[in-house]
Amino acid sequence: MANNSYIDKLAFLHFVDKQLLMTLSRGKDTYYIPGGKRESGESDVEALIREVREELTVDLDPQSIKHYGTFTAQAHGKPVGVLVRMTCYTASFSGDLQPSSEIQDLAYYTYAQRDIVGPVDQLIFDDLHAKGLLK
Repeated sequence: MANNSYIDKLAFLHFVDKQLLMTLSRGKDTYYIPGGKRESGESDVEALIREVREELTVDLDPQSIKHYGTFTAQAHGKPVGVLVRMTCYTASFSGDLQPSSEIQDLAYYTYAQRDIVGPVDQLIFDDLHAKGLLK
């Protein structure tokens, strides 16, 4: 029987030439959209700014943060019924994107790479592609 628990995550959508920035965490085998889980008491904006700084070493401009959409799907690598709810945002930033010590690699993905990302990322890829934001 499924337990229907949720993993609440925030994601930063950043594009270059209609390709989406993806990160590979150390010790993992799948690229994910940058972001992560909120800490107790954090707002979406606070958590997103912290996570992006921790993963990509850049500072998001709080005034530029815009909600893109929220997507829910089976969590990759978790038991059936564990869902991830990914709330996605776009934003401008200052600094140079660089992988932090917890990130092994950065890459830019196109829609052609949809089949190698997790289920919630696939939903996001579908939406971005349908809106002409991802080639």
